[in-house]
Amino acid sequence: MTQPFEDAALFLQVVAPRNPLLGLDLGDKTIGIAVSDMHWSIATPRETIKRKKFGIDATALEAIIDTTFASGLVLGLPRNMDGSEGPRCQKTRAFARNFAQRRDIPVLLWDERLSTVAAERALLEADTSRAKRAEVIDHVAAGYILQGALDRIAHIKKDG
Repeated sequence: MTQPFEDAALFLQVVAPRNPLLGLDLGDKTIGIAVSDMHWSIATPRETIKRKKFGIDATALEAIIDTTFASGLVLGLPRNMDGSEGPRCQKTRAFARNFAQRRDIPVLLWDERLSTVAAERALLEADTSRAKRAEVIDHVAAGYILQGALDRIAHIKKDG
């Protein structure tokens, strides 16, 4: 069982290359999912899972891992704007720990501050209807989370 990482450089040491990464925006009612390409350069919003119970949610996530051949997860960590952690961070950390007991896959906890705001702004700029925004906001936010981590990984690889 691998413990979740908060350092992208350490995550990079254990995640298998040339397989996609999944980005997750974990909410109380949904899990937004994005997937990277095999070169870890582009994040693409994929889908949103309606949350039920942990076991059902984990099974749905495992099916996506299996169909995409993902080698790691980037899980948005919803810190407060001042960097402190509240109840949502605790729930996210618990989800990561519980999922790690089911599936041995590296997990990177990624600071997701403003990812939903950025996703909402992009959808507004694209003139997306309110109904469509509500439908896609979670997996678009997951795309922002994953892209941030991919950009950091690219920087580490370039400097390393």
